[in-house]
Amino acid sequence: MSAATGTAAKTERLLNLVLVLLYTRRPLSKAQIRGLVPQYGETASIDAFDRMFERDKDELRALGVPLVTEEIDAFHEDEPGYRIHQRDYALPDIDFAPDELAVLGLASRSWAQASMAGPAAQALRKLRAAGVERDEDALIGIEPRLRTTEPAFEATKDAVLTRTPVTFDYRRPESSESTTRRVQPWSLVQWHGRWYLTGHDLDREAPRVFRLSRVDGAVKRTGKAGSFEVPADHEPRVMVESSAPAGEARPARLLVRPGAAYSLRRRASATQETDSGWTEVTVDFRDVDGFAEEVAGHGDDVQVLGPEELGERVRMLLRAVLEAHASSGGADSPRGDAG
Repeated sequence: MSAATGTAAKTERLLNLVLVLLYTRRPLSKAQIRGLVPQYGETASIDAFDRMFERDKDELRALGVPLVTEEIDAFHEDEPGYRIHQRDYALPDIDFAPDELAVLGLASRSWAQASMAGPAAQALRKLRAAGVERDEDALIGIEPRLRTTEPAFEATKDAVLTRTPVTFDYRRPESSESTTRRVQPWSLVQWHGRWYLTGHDLDREAPRVFRLSRVDGAVKRTGKAGSFEVPADHEPRVMVESSAPAGEARPARLLVRPGAAYSLRRRASATQETDSGWTEVTVDFRDVDGFAEEVAGHGDDVQVLGPEELGERVRMLLRAVLEAHASSGGADSPRGDAG
């Protein structure tokens, strides 16, 4: 494998360790493992290797990898051996119902950015290799997108996954000036079409929520990976929702095409079937901009009946999409208007 740095290097090392321990017929000593895993052979000393190997063992076990310690043979009772039994590591046969396969296929198509599209596609290839095929026809007309257009997303995601403290400049909505924030990142949440970071603000010594679109400039790592723990009772979505502006909720009246916009249907406070076959739903919202983006994301599967302010925002967003599509020279135009 090619050389890598940072998180990629650690992932490559752990993968090499799993492969070595998974495909050995007998337990391997630490000396053998150091010779077989390239990254271990590059360590400066045996002590450095021992510390790295112990951390890697703990991490693999925390991830659920069944790494076991066994006796190598009767003549090496003082030296343990290590291996991963394939029978414990392999997944049992998995059967999916048609609706479950549809959801899996839908999830694989949700990520619009290349950073997450690759793993999603790889997961589907593994299912196909195991003889599991999804129903392509069940997904026609369903095309959600989870956007990660915020420049801060990638670095923030890596910091959350590795539990690494970060520093960034942040601009609050009521201020045009940004301030530097030092944060232990806990989780990333998409809420009402926007990405939010939850974490512990080290300067304020309190939990805080940050909207990624308000991060100015680069997100910089300022500590070691794994240097803090996320609270066991942390509920990121609850934290994000509770931090939202306490504006008065307003009802939106929407027409929803049959078989579409289930995320809106689930939140509806009232529903009514119409003669046209569409469903009229009432959904409460506070942030008109964020809710307009969510509604516009459903294209012509949703029409706004009121309030007019929401309908105008949705029409504005769809016109912007149409203009961008036309300027790019696309042959097909978006379907209709959600006004």
